[in-house]
Amino acid sequence: MVDFAGWSMPVQYTSIVSEHLGTREGVGLFDVSHMGRITIEGERAADWLESILTRQVRDLSVGRSRYTLITGVDSTQETVQLSGDPVILDDAIVARLGNFEDGGQRFSLVVNASNRPRVVRWLKACLPQEGVSLHDITEETAMIAVQGPQVFGCDQEGILAGPLANIFSPEILGKIAALKNYGALDTEFDGKPVLVSRSGYTGEDGVEIIVSAVSAVVLWERLLEHNMARPCGLGSRDTLRLEAAMPLYGHELCETTDPFSAGLGFAINVEGRDFPGSDGIRARRAKGNRCRVGLVFDSRRAARSGDRVLLSQDGTESVCGEITSGSFSPTSERGIALAVVDQAVSKPGQELKVVVRGVQLPVKVVSLPFYRRSP
Repeated sequence: MVDFAGWSMPVQYTSIVSEHLGTREGVGLFDVSHMGRITIEGERAADWLESILTRQVRDLSVGRSRYTLITGVDSTQETVQLSGDPVILDDAIVARLGNFEDGGQRFSLVVNASNRPRVVRWLKACLPQEGVSLHDITEETAMIAVQGPQVFGCDQEGILAGPLANIFSPEILGKIAALKNYGALDTEFDGKPVLVSRSGYTGEDGVEIIVSAVSAVVLWERLLEHNMARPCGLGSRDTLRLEAAMPLYGHELCETTDPFSAGLGFAINVEGRDFPGSDGIRARRAKGNRCRVGLVFDSRRAARSGDRVLLSQDGTESVCGEITSGSFSPTSERGIALAVVDQAVSKPGQELKVVVRGVQLPVKVVSLPFYRRSP
């Protein structure tokens, strides 16, 4: 167990490799209750989020979610200076839920554990006087990710028989299975409301379940009763997300990152919109001359964040980029890394070198993601 942003989290239950491969082949269960969970409600919720997030929200249909960035002024104090210089505070998933009976709009926002305090401070400081309310429900709820090709596995008669069948009725399970990627469904477990989304952080099919904290242990234990399910820790979650080329705040993304160079331009809707820091992000896009790539090593050795990427040319070597994340890949059994490099050396097949603990190791640029699940 390790401390992670104030939460006691397991790095592994058995081994990182076995948990990684178990998720790729069967079902991995991840307790991700450390992730921040925020609700935004009210008749003006959509308009307010439209002015706060980098991604459009007004066109988001009920039962759909999308990836976005949150830009704003960083502050360690409860009082936030709204006139400060905005930075990228976090990346997040925003979901639109069904309206209240009186027509009030409902949204949920999932943010990173380490950034939750400052994100909540910023959002509360920006709330209008009326029409929008915000609640941090992280400590009163839990979040469990169920990931892998057997999440929606069927028995010999074609009936859904994965771990979710242990906690949901056939009718509800059918609705969950019908969700498209980034779809979300309000339903119930143990008589209490839960939110199920067809999403994850592993590159596999699966769901993430937000449930009342008092029901979390029962839900977890019922899922584990399935013979294909196994508990997984932070270690395998990181290697799985790296193979899927998913960004991690503090690595692929930080306060001053150019999101376009980081491959996150899809999360920025700047045309005809203004949000905190939008002018600065437009300027970064205009100046950007780097891009995100995947690198594959010949060996099992892994690079670390910050390691230099070199180009050898005419007998000389020059720095052309930097590693953002690196690890041994249990699926391909060799080292892989995400890096930001000069556009001139970003084409697949380009041969480069990475300085790992003082040793230059050969790498090759490849298309992302490193791993893509079967249809």
